[in-house]
Amino acid sequence: MARVYTPEQATSLGLPGRKSMEIASRALGTEGVTLRYVEIPVPQPGDSPRKPHRHDGFEEVIHVLEGNGCTESDSGSHPLRAGDTIVMPPGEWHATRNTGNTTLKLLCFFPVGDITARTSNG
Repeated sequence: MARVYTPEQATSLGLPGRKSMEIASRALGTEGVTLRYVEIPVPQPGDSPRKPHRHDGFEEVIHVLEGNGCTESDSGSHPLRAGDTIVMPPGEWHATRNTGNTTLKLLCFFPVGDITARTSNG
């Protein structure tokens, strides 16, 4: 059965250094997908960069809605701007940072219902 997910149903993940809202996931009723909305603020002097993470056994698709950023990964530095999409392969360490002067807004898609058990932080 089709389901509509509203912004009011999204779950705040309380992750450091960014706003991260889980829009759809197994916890919210999906079988095999997770969708997150992420806002990464403009870095301020003294801010520590986020540490990289990886997803074991599945890809992550990151689509830039607004702003400019860069995904640093095992395979290099990947500048991003509004409209760009980057696909991170399974197991590749990565972190996306804001490189612009406005909030970086992303949609992050995972082809699994629960990413927590197979996500490692650096």
